[in-house]
Amino acid sequence: MSNSATVRVMSPEEIAARGGGDTPFLRWPERATLFAEREMRLRQLANGHSLGDYLRFMAELVHEQQLALQAMPVVPLPDAAAVDRAAREGLPPLPAADWPRDPSWRAVVHRMAAALAERAPEAARPALRELAEADEVFLERQADLLLNGLSTGLDLGAAPVVGAALQVYWTHLLLSVQGLHQGQGAPVGRIDDASACPCCGSRPAASITRTAGESLGQRYLHCSLCNLEWHMVRGKCPHCLASNGLSYQSLDLADGEGGEGGEASASRATSATVQAETCDDCGHYLKIVHTDRDPFVDPVADDLASLTLDLLVSDTGKQRHGVNFMLLFGEPEPLLEDGSPPPGSR
Repeated sequence: MSNSATVRVMSPEEIAARGGGDTPFLRWPERATLFAEREMRLRQLANGHSLGDYLRFMAELVHEQQLALQAMPVVPLPDAAAVDRAAREGLPPLPAADWPRDPSWRAVVHRMAAALAERAPEAARPALRELAEADEVFLERQADLLLNGLSTGLDLGAAPVVGAALQVYWTHLLLSVQGLHQGQGAPVGRIDDASACPCCGSRPAASITRTAGESLGQRYLHCSLCNLEWHMVRGKCPHCLASNGLSYQSLDLADGEGGEGGEASASRATSATVQAETCDDCGHYLKIVHTDRDPFVDPVADDLASLTLDLLVSDTGKQRHGVNFMLLFGEPEPLLEDGSPPPGSR
């Protein structure tokens, strides 16, 4: 059985000193390769994995996402005045909970569900065929629940496909806004909530370290919805922004090495490709994946394939900060008396 190992992280000052160079605040997704590379990673991770069948099915879903993103039509976008207003108010220009969704996102659900129903496991086909014909009321209600982080009333069988369509739509929005406002200043920048996506205000799926030029191992948070990445210095909790009480945990995957001491476990934790950054101050954690240890890691795919790490960290009482539309779990969020979500539930 897998165990977890824990190591302490360097201080923000130490990390900054080692990083050096100029670190860009944002990393934009690539329309032509984003989901194609994620599909390849999912198929790679599926080999010999206990969740292999599920990972391969998610690879099929991501394949459909790439096709859908390439075929997205022109959709309404915020004009320069709206972008400027959001920037002055420290808010995301395409807020997940409030942006008026174009009907094209529902067409993506229908197309993906119909395509998947042709090659999904037999048991999943009836639900996919039903989703391919789902009406506007059902789909918009499911989208509202997903984008507000609520479980009550959520169809967990339909959620991965609905979430995948929303990812396609918001990624298309992000890249379209980038193109529309090119040469007029960055349409997306820092917002007041450093833990939320600067484009749509969503939580990250995970974080990823990247090395570019002289910037060594810089940590970026990867948006669970629009796939934008924004820089946050390592040594800060991505949930509460505290810099004390942080540690890394990872799976102990070594076979036949029982009896090793704590130093050996800590060494493997330090060099693990996928880790959980845990915070004792707020009791939350977020996965982090490292491109210097595996250049093919993907924040969404590797987060999904390391579910065991979630279970082990959750056993210590820590709560997950990130969200992955491909695998939703946990207790339903309680609603307030007026039916609205509790503060901070997103």
